[in-house]
Amino acid sequence: MNNLKLTGILGLIGAVMVGIGEFLLHYSANGYSGANYPFFVSIADNRLIIGHFLVVFFVPFYIAGYWHFYLAIKQGSYSLALGILNLGVFAFVIGGMWISSRGMLGFIAKSVAAGEASSTILDKYSLLMETLVQVLRIIVLAISVLFVTAILKGKTLYPRWMAWFNPVLVLAVVFLTFFALPSVGNYIAPTAMNITHIVVFTASLIAFKNIQPTI
Repeated sequence: MNNLKLTGILGLIGAVMVGIGEFLLHYSANGYSGANYPFFVSIADNRLIIGHFLVVFFVPFYIAGYWHFYLAIKQGSYSLALGILNLGVFAFVIGGMWISSRGMLGFIAKSVAAGEASSTILDKYSLLMETLVQVLRIIVLAISVLFVTAILKGKTLYPRWMAWFNPVLVLAVVFLTFFALPSVGNYIAPTAMNITHIVVFTASLIAFKNIQPTI
C-alpha cells in the first residue's frame, strides 16, 4: 500500500474513533440547551471515561490524515499543500486540547448540578476552552479555502469533484441537517467535526480507488 492511501486510511480511522469517543462524551437524548452544560448530567460516568481515552489516543491520527491531503495536493501547488498541512496540524493540536477537556467538564458539570461545586468554574472553562473550538472552526475554514483553491487550479492528484468535499462545506451540511432533520441531526451534531472528516477522508480515498500514485 502506498503512503497516500495509508495516510488516508489512518486519518479515516482517527476520525471514526474520535467520533465515537466524542459521541460518548456528548450525546444526550434530552438536547443541549440550558446553562452550566446540563446535558452532561444524564451521561454515565463510564461513557465520559471511555470517550475521554478514545479521543485522546486517536486525535493524533488526524495528523496522518492531513499528511494525506499534503501528498495529494503538493504536485499541483506545494505552497498550498504545505499550508493545508501546517494549518491541519495546528488545528488538531488545538482541537485535541479542547476535546481532551470534555470528560473532566462532564464531571464538573455533574458536581455543579449536585451543588458540590460553584458554577463559576464553568464560566472559566468556557473562557479558556470553548474559545479553542471557535478558533478550530476558523482554521478549518482557512484550510477549506486552500483546499478548494488547490484543486480548482488543477494538477493535483484530485479530480475536480473533490472540491465539493471540502471540510467547511461538509460541516455546514452537518449543522443544516441538525436543524432541518433533527431525527438524524441529533446523532451527528454532537460529533460534527469528526463526521465532517469521515466524509472528507472517505471521499478522498474513493477518489484514489482506481489509480495507483507512486507516493
